[in-house]
Amino acid sequence: MRLSRRGFAKLCGSAVVAEGLLQAWPLMADVPGANDALTGKTLTEVSGMIRSKSVTSTQLVEALLARIMAINPKVNAYVTVMRTEALAQARVLDEEQKAGKFRGPLHGIPIALKDNIDTAGTRTTAASPMFKDRVPTEDATIVTKLKAAGAIILGKLNLHEFAIGCTGDVSYFGPTRNPWELDRVTGGSSAGSGAAVRSDLCYGALGTDTGGSIRVPSAWCGIVGLKPTVGLVSIKGIIPCAADLDHCGPMARTVEDVALMLGPMAGYDAGDIYSVESQPVDYVKAMKETPIGELRIGTPASFYDHVEPEVNEAIQAALAVLTKMTKGVTSEEPLMEFSLVSRDLGDAAAYHEDLIRKYGLLYMKPDQARFERLMNPPPGSKGPTAADDARARERLAVMRRTIDGVFKDFDVVVVPTIRNMPPKINESLALESAGTEANKKIYDWFNGTSACTNTAPFDVYGIPTISLPCGFSKSGLPIGMMIAAPHFQEGRVLALAYAYQQATEWHKRTPMLTADMPVPPIVEGKPSDGKGGDGKATDEEKK
Repeated sequence: MRLSRRGFAKLCGSAVVAEGLLQAWPLMADVPGANDALTGKTLTEVSGMIRSKSVTSTQLVEALLARIMAINPKVNAYVTVMRTEALAQARVLDEEQKAGKFRGPLHGIPIALKDNIDTAGTRTTAASPMFKDRVPTEDATIVTKLKAAGAIILGKLNLHEFAIGCTGDVSYFGPTRNPWELDRVTGGSSAGSGAAVRSDLCYGALGTDTGGSIRVPSAWCGIVGLKPTVGLVSIKGIIPCAADLDHCGPMARTVEDVALMLGPMAGYDAGDIYSVESQPVDYVKAMKETPIGELRIGTPASFYDHVEPEVNEAIQAALAVLTKMTKGVTSEEPLMEFSLVSRDLGDAAAYHEDLIRKYGLLYMKPDQARFERLMNPPPGSKGPTAADDARARERLAVMRRTIDGVFKDFDVVVVPTIRNMPPKINESLALESAGTEANKKIYDWFNGTSACTNTAPFDVYGIPTISLPCGFSKSGLPIGMMIAAPHFQEGRVLALAYAYQQATEWHKRTPMLTADMPVPPIVEGKPSDGKGGDGKATDEEKK
């Protein structure tokens, strides 16, 4: 038995089914290697299995394809599954495996990419109607590096349109759902990355982070996400959100997994104007060998303001664990006054101004309102000027040059990743689609009450910051904790996170997801096609 294209599209509900999911795909029972026990293993575990030759890359890919077939319609994590390309990559890597030639720890490991990262010959959409048919001709630098390291690109993952929101529900392809409660947001903008990793639909994923886009979905989905030092990982070939704040980093189930991924990702790229030169580091070795006993912890008080009780309880319990293995909390002083760099200035405005000239306001409704204000400020209002942009860039440069000096009475910072639990999708969409001041509660990245309140400063500072699970709410939703350190101290951050992970069990919890579980209905905000239409995909586009 095989599903028709239209039948499969119907099965997937509100999600737009990309071409990779419609390549005459057999049902789950027909796929060899369909094994949830295999897809449930960590990246580090399957890397060891590849090295020992107890599993092949093809078996890993086929097992994941089968699980995607069953579970992706529930969480809507994938925009495009690159089935043909992934199997072709796997065959090449299997031959190398047989010959005893291994490219490194990522050899033969299927990972997935946020769909703002360019892939040659495969569409990269930024989850926008504007880019629904956009097919790049070149891979992003990070894709080239990962392929060379032996990673298999399994597909492209859903996101908040153009990566400009922290909920993950404003997407041309429909909202991504939280694997723990399908009626709640995942967090954004790397929504599909968080959901795919936690749903066992890939062994690791790439996210991008401008105000918290790696760490927010990592916290709300119960996985580990690392925002590296600014410039450590190339952003060339990644659709910009606000390029001077953009970072690219790994998301996976464990601290070991993100450490293993980071090594091949890091490195100078002359084609990226934000890239910085750095010494190669074995991050897995640094994670295991960096001493943590003498580390002093800072808990800047402002990051603990207005934290929901269940979040605060989990963070305080985590600090109690960390105190036993370090020098404990030695400072609650402010980290640094957070001077906002406007998202309507500089790179973001320049990039979208060109797009609007070419396509019009072909955005989803919440973003259409944002960019319409940018292009046509309300009467009497003053739009950003060149002087505003220059001052913002100067403030940014000063903060990044001076932040390391703040680490005097402490060596790492530990704070809640997010102050609140994830809202329900329908409630979030209602606010985001309202087009009023009401939507700022969860939509405005840098608003004092948004999900990105705690995460956004670290993008401005440009210092390495990791989010990892540190507890669960009474209703069973994950809670995240952030650890940050000065520039290029990824080893220190990973070491403390790893020690905490070894002392706790939170990262081992998994959501219950089945192919027959019901999917709560979504009342979507009406997207815009820039011409008065609804912006929804047609049946032909779904093919």
